[in-house]
Amino acid sequence: MTALTQYQRLESPGLWRANSDAQRLNVIVSLGKATLTISNSSERALAHWSLPAIHRLNPDQRPALFAPSPEATDTLELDDETLIEALEKLHAIIEKRRPHVGRLRQVLTLGILAGLALGGALWLPNALISYTVNVVPEATRAAIGQRLTARIHRIAGRSCSETFGSRALQTLGENLLENDETRLAILAQSSRPALHLPGRIILVNHAIVDAYDTPYVIAGFILAEDARAQQTDPMLTLLRHAGVSSAVKLLTTGNLSDAVLDRYSEALMTRDTAPLPDTILLERFATARIPASPYAFALDPTGETTLPLIEGDPVQISDAVALMSDSDWISLQGICTD
Repeated sequence: MTALTQYQRLESPGLWRANSDAQRLNVIVSLGKATLTISNSSERALAHWSLPAIHRLNPDQRPALFAPSPEATDTLELDDETLIEALEKLHAIIEKRRPHVGRLRQVLTLGILAGLALGGALWLPNALISYTVNVVPEATRAAIGQRLTARIHRIAGRSCSETFGSRALQTLGENLLENDETRLAILAQSSRPALHLPGRIILVNHAIVDAYDTPYVIAGFILAEDARAQQTDPMLTLLRHAGVSSAVKLLTTGNLSDAVLDRYSEALMTRDTAPLPDTILLERFATARIPASPYAFALDPTGETTLPLIEGDPVQISDAVALMSDSDWISLQGICTD
């Protein structure tokens, strides 16, 4: 430890006592770079005190009383203000540089608390949304899905409902999907070929029906949307978009506002379709016993981006299950003529 430059080699008289039973002696006190030297009148050193260890026994009192350490028995009395000031400044500098375990503990504690607060801020909204999704009953999901469908009608046109076409669509769903509770609807016009909603609702653009000569194309889009709904709960997707306040409202009232559904319906119609792993799609086509190639070529007429579906097609058209009769297919193509 280096003393303050302005105080180096500072000297002052003092009274030194070797122990509590010893007589006080007049001494010369010299302040060095790292030690305080106590000498007698013959300049013989009586003691060397390490500056970092020096301890004041009577703060703010005069004469100032110092010891080489809190446990030491020898003491030193000083009246010289300059030397006293020097020792106090040195002590302050030493304390500032000395490691403070308690302070470090406080910093670490505050850091941990801040981390927990931040973690809670990041974790709690997702946890609340996930909890809400898990407890929302099917009836509420169905009601929200129906309301969303109505909001989408403002953007993508009405759902077509010609009698024979609707029956053909129901037949297609029963033959294609394992879950017979899924409701299918055809939109007169839409910016997306297909999409799924809470309440097991799948909406398909009429252009998918009208532009192709085989029901395997619309079947492929329905299978893909059903797979997406199984991969990620559509209610979870909705609440992540709506935010935690909407999740709280749904949890407490069982309802979502029209404004929330309007914003989400607009987002549904403008966002990109979520990709699915080819392995999942091929498995679904194999289970349904329909070919994947018609769907793959509908996505990309060149087949370049859907080559894995084409090359891995699990079912040849000649071996595919018949989804509907020719008359039903014609009725389905005319579902929007009503």
